[in-house]
Amino acid sequence: MLTEAGCLKRRERLWASVPENVEWLLVADPRHVLYLSNFLVQPLSFSGGERGLLLLERDRGATLIGDNFALRSATSDPFVDDEIMEPWYDHKKSVINRDHALLNGLKKVSERLYGRIGAVEAEWLPVGAWEVLGADHESHSTNVEAKDIHQSKRAVDLGTLLRSLRRHKEADEIALTKRCMKAGDAGQARLREIIREGISEFEIYREVQKAALEAAGCPAIVYGDFRATNATNFKAGGLPTDYKLRAGDLFILDYSVVISGYRSDFTNTMAVTEPTPEQAELFAICQAAMASGEAAIKAEIPAAELYRAVQKPFIEAGKEDLFPHHAGHGIGLAHPEAPIIVPHSEDIVQEGDIITIEPGAYLEGVGGMRIEHNYLVTAQGYERLSNHEISIR
Repeated sequence: MLTEAGCLKRRERLWASVPENVEWLLVADPRHVLYLSNFLVQPLSFSGGERGLLLLERDRGATLIGDNFALRSATSDPFVDDEIMEPWYDHKKSVINRDHALLNGLKKVSERLYGRIGAVEAEWLPVGAWEVLGADHESHSTNVEAKDIHQSKRAVDLGTLLRSLRRHKEADEIALTKRCMKAGDAGQARLREIIREGISEFEIYREVQKAALEAAGCPAIVYGDFRATNATNFKAGGLPTDYKLRAGDLFILDYSVVISGYRSDFTNTMAVTEPTPEQAELFAICQAAMASGEAAIKAEIPAAELYRAVQKPFIEAGKEDLFPHHAGHGIGLAHPEAPIIVPHSEDIVQEGDIITIEPGAYLEGVGGMRIEHNYLVTAQGYERLSNHEISIR
């Protein structure tokens, strides 16, 4: 889980990034509420899909706003200075629109925000919240000109700013991600034990999920690509089907384990039976591409340059067209997130990024394959976070 020290550090970095005259920030994206306070509605609970709002004030700290069932369904204790828990369900009376309960909680802080310059995460804030905050009420402000308030809200792109700050992972985020990696490693190891002719994609999914959850030691979300490829169906992805593996198939396990909002994402491809010479050749090129990419990882490298490093072995082998997708991407609270490692990326790899290197090859008549590791970018280069074995057999 995230720590209080980590949440406070992230809030400090956020306040340092907004104009000094901004007195309050209203955070609405559930990922960013988590990022700054450790509050997340447990997605596997009956309140899954609900959310809270986080109000940050320079002079009052952090206030979490939500209905009574949402706040009680947190994955762990939030690190805030105050809570506004709005009644929604009491087992005695009918319930109101649950979104209205959230807005009723927001009303309880709206009066103290009037006349003060603030910024909101507009992409996630509903129109109803704007009405509660009183956009039309601002014209009655005696302390600040209404036009100044509107200009400030437009000047601070709070959502984009938070996405940018998210790239530099603090120690608690790295620790949580490593926990996801350990669970992911366990699932990859389980695949090696069970892969055989006749087993279905869905059976593999169930076994991988079980191994990952046992290693995680807590409820978690498991998603990704659990699919077989072969000479005729050489590019497949997504959740598993009832297809049963056959001789000559390759099985791509490209999956993520999500714990408290953070995730891993790494891949291996295994041959169900002895790989053909063509399959082995393509796999070797993917391994060379990963090694080339690893050698290039460093802070401040353009993502497009890192892409070219991964692509180089494909070009040298005369198989450039077999590698059609990104060479990797950032990972954390979203999948994918910056930096995006593609030919025309404008991103720059930064210290504190967690990225993937993900070469793949897809050839009709042979099959499709993909491999992937996860890396923390450091001042010295990188720390590899995933530790599964990458081999075709």
